Amino acid sequence: MASPAEDEAMRRAIGLAARGLGTTSPNPVVGCVLLDTEGKVVGEGFHAYAGGPHAEIVALAQAGEAARGGVAVVTLEPCNHTGRTGPCTNALLAAGIARVVVGVRDPNPPAAGGVERLRAAGVQVETGVRAAEAAAGNVAWLTAVRRHRPYLVWKLAATLDGRSAAADGTSMWITSEEARTDVHALRGTVDAVIAGVGTVLADDPRLTVRNLRDGTLAIRQPLRVVVDSGGRTPAGARVRDAAAPTWVATAAEVGAGPDGRVDLVALVAALYQRGVRSALVEGGPTLAGAFLSARLVDRVVAYLAPKLLGAGPAALGGAGVATLAESIDLEITDLARVGPDIRVTAVPRELEG
Repeated sequence: MASPAEDEAMRRAIGLAARGLGTTSPNPVVGCVLLDTEGKVVGEGFHAYAGGPHAEIVALAQAGEAARGGVAVVTLEPCNHTGRTGPCTNALLAAGIARVVVGVRDPNPPAAGGVERLRAAGVQVETGVRAAEAAAGNVAWLTAVRRHRPYLVWKLAATLDGRSAAADGTSMWITSEEARTDVHALRGTVDAVIAGVGTVLADDPRLTVRNLRDGTLAIRQPLRVVVDSGGRTPAGARVRDAAAPTWVATAAEVGAGPDGRVDLVALVAALYQRGVRSALVEGGPTLAGAFLSARLVDRVVAYLAPKLLGAGPAALGGAGVATLAESIDLEITDLARVGPDIRVTAVPRELEG
């Protein structure tokens, strides 16, 4: 059983891991806290970017000899393979760590086995400490590895009566600047932003991460993906500029479904192969409905403005639901005020756990 000091260290490690959101893919986010033989924190770290030092290595470098005989508290099972960096298990053993406390076991076969390797070397290992919290902080990567497809978040902005635009087609801006700023922060945590060609033709969006006040682009930009079955994206569309990488995914390239449009299952599989572990679906009610109909949406983030339109396009198109009994049931996981708007976060109940 974890001691109070170890439990608190895991809480801290989970917070550290979150600092890597948006920069570590295709690797997971990981946090590590080192305790000396008296239970005092002597080192901490997180995995900041793919190819960079893992959380354990950063913490060990900070602790030095103070780590010997101590405890390593890690949100994810230490890796047991050589990728772009060496095995963290070897580093922990070389540092003389006597005990390792793990939040979540690694589901990735090439990297797994760290717990067994450490135990075989005489290190005491405990797993499952604050497991639910550690898993929640790494949910995108864990989901992607287990399902071999990116973790998909559908973002929508709508009035309280579910309209994404007015009857005359105007839609800028339904939500507040605060909500739009929050969306850009959300974009900054994913590997790809997905929109349909209809949205590109209607709105000519940039789909970049930027500061709305001065237009400054973030250093890291997610891949822009346009789902364009017939290749209609104009050469001069803003998604084709040099601000961020773009993939115009056509049915000819990805494969077509029975309706002749881009096969979304094939699309997400292709994105996974490209290293995309999380993606934000932003583009249009038709595309959103298609992803929901295919049961590919893992989380919904809805920004609801305190406005009523009474008419105009709905925020969601056909989602494969014909009767109330077939409705996609959601579990609300968070409610927050964002400026004058409400942000609702929910997950499909069928995907819980």
